Amino acid sequence: MSNTPEFPKPSRRDVLRPLELVGGAGIAGIFTGLIVLMVTRDLVLSAIFLGIAFIVVLVVLAMFALTFKPDDAEQAELDDETPKAPKPPKPGHE
Repeated sequence: MSNTPEFPKPSRRDVLRPLELVGGAGIAGIFTGLIVLMVTRDLVLSAIFLGIAFIVVLVVLAMFALTFKPDDAEQAELDDETPKAPKPPKPGHE
């Protein structure tokens, strides 16, 4: 009854993908923080390194995620959302 189009429900993999990225960055950050804590025995320094490693790994994983090409289903969805532009005339034909 409403005019809003119904979008397909995202798959479970699509929903959990951000959690995978944050979880991987969190594991790398905790690992780095523990290594620094064992070496220096300074809690503040290990917390700083934990935060830096978390942010760097999160940004790198996000950049890698942006480099993947969409598969056929994603490409079809993108094609449906973009408005169709008129094709430019061929040179010499008016």
